[in-house]
Amino acid sequence: MIYLDNGATSFPKPCCVTESVLRTVRYSGGSPGRGGHSNSIKAGETVYRTRELLGEMFSCEADGVVFTDNCTTALNTAIKGVCKKGDRVLTSSLEHNSVLRPLEKLKQQGIITYETVKINPLCDSETVRNFKEMTDNNTKVIVCTFASNVFGTVLPIEEIGRFCREKDIIFIVDGAQAAGAFEIDMKKMNIDILCIPGHKGLFGPSGTGAMLLSGRVMPEELTQGGTGSYSMDKNQPASAPDRYESGTLNLPGIAGLNSGISFIRRFGGEKAVHQKETALIKLLEEDLSVIKGVKLYPYMNSAVRSPILSFNIGDYHSEEVGAYLDKNGIAVRAGYHCAGLAHSNYGTAYSGCVRVTPGIFNSIKDIKNLVFYCNKIALGKNL
Repeated sequence: MIYLDNGATSFPKPCCVTESVLRTVRYSGGSPGRGGHSNSIKAGETVYRTRELLGEMFSCEADGVVFTDNCTTALNTAIKGVCKKGDRVLTSSLEHNSVLRPLEKLKQQGIITYETVKINPLCDSETVRNFKEMTDNNTKVIVCTFASNVFGTVLPIEEIGRFCREKDIIFIVDGAQAAGAFEIDMKKMNIDILCIPGHKGLFGPSGTGAMLLSGRVMPEELTQGGTGSYSMDKNQPASAPDRYESGTLNLPGIAGLNSGISFIRRFGGEKAVHQKETALIKLLEEDLSVIKGVKLYPYMNSAVRSPILSFNIGDYHSEEVGAYLDKNGIAVRAGYHCAGLAHSNYGTAYSGCVRVTPGIFNSIKDIKNLVFYCNKIALGKNL
């Protein structure tokens, strides 16, 4: 199998990640923060070291790193935890349902109103201007993706963040397609809450994610329960990370995430990862662009883009193309990618699109094989 669906989850995982998970399951049976015995203490040390690694990577304090089971849970906690009755929220026209559905739920409950801001992938200044023009005195929160999970468009996060800070607006960023592939500095970018998955660009196992807090705003927690701290108090702890981490943490997953971050460092950091993946995307873009009947959706003139390429072939539905490629040993993502709003804005609401997201373990040969089968489809291969 040629795996080109790293935007959904990275695969294969580095050997150090799988070894860490296995070693933790076999030898680290303690529950972090829940016991004074050596296994529990060792587990707690693993958790805290991973907080430190994430804090260093994204420029926040270790205690501001809250572990979740995925990016969606982090976004739900952030959005529902900061929005108050009567708030107006702005989001972008490229959002994943992990942002849109929590906003829609709050709207249906009569808690907030929200509007989407048109993104111009070729003009950051216009995108920022659109956010500014749609902001009014009731706008309390801006939540948007760092990079589109469908089209690779990267938003001008630093400029939006600067505007948010000037207007005292809470700024929440969905880093699902950016963590591990872009250098994200929460302080420099004025990000109040950054939500990330562990299982994508950070090479961690499934079931890992984090909500990173700058300390400027503290969301209300979604769940209450045992945290291993203040056990005689019936109230939930007030401070992070305990406030948001009720129940036993996913220790094997966190240990694997720790190794994934360390692997990125040894590889050369986020810039090296981005360079490798972007080189493969550029090659694919060049080869597909000369095939008659292939329509590419990313903007080839964009200065900054996530290593994602989406396309369609002729009149075929994207899922037909994806199924054909799968039969020939190539794994891509086809359909709507949990991002209906993005498809509506890009004119792909009928067919969806085929999305290719290579990883650092892919090769030029993998890309050439994909192009070979796409060319066969374009030439009239019966799917």
